[in-house]
Amino acid sequence: MTMHADVEMSRQPRPDWIWHIAVIGFVAAWYVIYRQLIPFSEWVTALFPVDRHSHTGDAIAFFFYDVPKVMMLLTLIVFAMGVVRSWFSPEKTRALLSGKREGVGNVLSASLGVVTPFCSCSAVPLFIGFVSAGVPLGVTFSFLIAAPMVNEVALVLLFGLVGWQVAATYLAFGLGIAIVAGFIIGKLRLEGWLQDWVRDIHSGADAPVGVDDERLTMAGRYRLGIAAVREIFGKVWIWIILGIGMGALIHGYVPEDLMVRIMGADAWWSVPVAVAMGIPMYTNAAGVIPIVEALLGKGAALGTVLAFMMSVIALSLPEMVILKQVLTLRLIAVFIGVVAGGILAVGFLFNLIF
Repeated sequence: MTMHADVEMSRQPRPDWIWHIAVIGFVAAWYVIYRQLIPFSEWVTALFPVDRHSHTGDAIAFFFYDVPKVMMLLTLIVFAMGVVRSWFSPEKTRALLSGKREGVGNVLSASLGVVTPFCSCSAVPLFIGFVSAGVPLGVTFSFLIAAPMVNEVALVLLFGLVGWQVAATYLAFGLGIAIVAGFIIGKLRLEGWLQDWVRDIHSGADAPVGVDDERLTMAGRYRLGIAAVREIFGKVWIWIILGIGMGALIHGYVPEDLMVRIMGADAWWSVPVAVAMGIPMYTNAAGVIPIVEALLGKGAALGTVLAFMMSVIALSLPEMVILKQVLTLRLIAVFIGVVAGGILAVGFLFNLIF
């Protein structure tokens, strides 16, 4: 009996206060490491026998900064969403944000995207967290579009480059695209076009027993967060590395001279060609602004350049590679089509107005 009692005692779960300390320590360590990612990428790049300011040096530095950044964001966000999900079942979340509230959800989601300084690949972890928590698909897409396309860095740089009128108009149209595109995707009811494992989570089929139990201890909720990280991280990590690796190569070898020649042409087709050129590329809003400045300096039309900028940061190919593990090709095609249509409209309109 004594041995049996000892075994049972050894299986006693750790008290909540130990979990609280561990989580606080984890978040603190996460923050310290995250702040060192730029020095880390520079240090790693210096180990390679290349000029730091060459195309290859830029690509290496970009890769070793973006991979740990996105991995860390994925870990933290999915863990947090896993804990939050323990209070809100998918059914409750959908009931809160669907139906007549869906439009409000799109507005709030897009607004959240504006104040989160994420590039397209960095926004994917939060997108996955939203979907896994049962947030309506259209609402999550509003965030996914707004987060990279419209953020404070892009607005401040645009303000300094072309004035507040253009920056304010860009903000209005960027938010409009995110809200309307997310609303349209939501109305199409395309949840069935999610990948099977995501659809199961979204529908609640894979929800752990007791996930919505108000009596669940915090230790139990933290365990659910860890389980969510293990499940989702294990499915997408390799594709994050591949996607960002592809983006790093593109980032380091942007054919700026070719883009200037094409977008400097005074022709109707320059806007769709600019969008098509932007999709395979990958950088954040701050990274694309110097290219925007160079293109404008060469005489390219403002609407054409903004359409290019929007496509680079909202429809990047590396982002699609990562999203492929969450969305089916059909849903990715719908996403690209809806967003590209909005970007084309902005490009043509800006060329008419300015």
